Amino acid sequence: MNVFSLFRRHRLAVLLSLLLLAPMLVASSHAPVRAGDHVEQRAGYRVQDLDWVDPARGRAVPVKLFWPDNAGRGKVPLVVFSHGIGSARDGYTYLGRYWAKHGIASLHVQHVGSDRTLWEGNPFTLVSRFQHAAGDAEAIDRVRDQRFALDRVLAGEWGASIDPARIVAAGHSYGANTTLMSAGARVVRHGQTIQLRDPRIRAAIVISAPPFYGDQDFRPILSGITVPTLHVTTADDIIRIPGFGSGVDDRLKVFDAIGGAHKVLAVYRHGTHNVFTDHRYFDSREVSEDVKRATESLSLAFIDGTFQGSPVELAQWRASHRALLARYETR
Repeated sequence: MNVFSLFRRHRLAVLLSLLLLAPMLVASSHAPVRAGDHVEQRAGYRVQDLDWVDPARGRAVPVKLFWPDNAGRGKVPLVVFSHGIGSARDGYTYLGRYWAKHGIASLHVQHVGSDRTLWEGNPFTLVSRFQHAAGDAEAIDRVRDQRFALDRVLAGEWGASIDPARIVAAGHSYGANTTLMSAGARVVRHGQTIQLRDPRIRAAIVISAPPFYGDQDFRPILSGITVPTLHVTTADDIIRIPGFGSGVDDRLKVFDAIGGAHKVLAVYRHGTHNVFTDHRYFDSREVSEDVKRATESLSLAFIDGTFQGSPVELAQWRASHRALLARYETR
């Protein structure tokens, strides 16, 4: 589960790399923070920031809720989204807005132990902060964050309008590993099996999932996942840090190892590891827009097709996005 154990193995090289990246990442990851439960009304949906606290752990769990207007006319699906390391609840708003426009609610959870505050403070302790954030304790807390946020939204004013048979976990990078744990991944640490499956999760969207470092064979970890899964990556989806590389092959190994009666893989021709975030770091504007728009419609086709029991939506998506794809597979 120690997703970023590379920080321990290449401390100096990683430190230099992060110091070079930090100014750009800090600037782009710090959206204005509003006090209280801010509500933003848009055509067809509203967006609400909620600052929750899990009393059992004494841990803050801020969320951003995208709520479609059609929820007042019937039950809607819900996506619970988990961000990558160093990001926040406002790091993937393009997905939340798209889903809400199409009648799908989404709850974007911020994990305070591995969020954008990692970039703050002494730059020479940046590596140790990332090491701690990528450790087993925080990985477990992230899954518990997801569970607590789902508990709260279902128990709140929104619960009666959410369809419990259409709850999806989703995440990018570290958030993809969080999603896999919620979906039923099993990890053994110190002779103990860690399994945090949430039975309310009926499908999972896994974007750029890193491998579970320290474990050579992913099958014992992932084969127990039985819900439908969508795996999204790119041919250029590489974590590049001097002395270490995690490429698209790792994402494909996760796809191969996962269980379930239905799983889908989409590999875009272009796009870096961070192309799936709100911000554009290293990709051209065209690539960034193409990948985001395609991922929006792909996720919708997967959700609709999964819960309607129809292959038509995904087949139509594939036919209209062939030029962007390096590989597409369903099993």
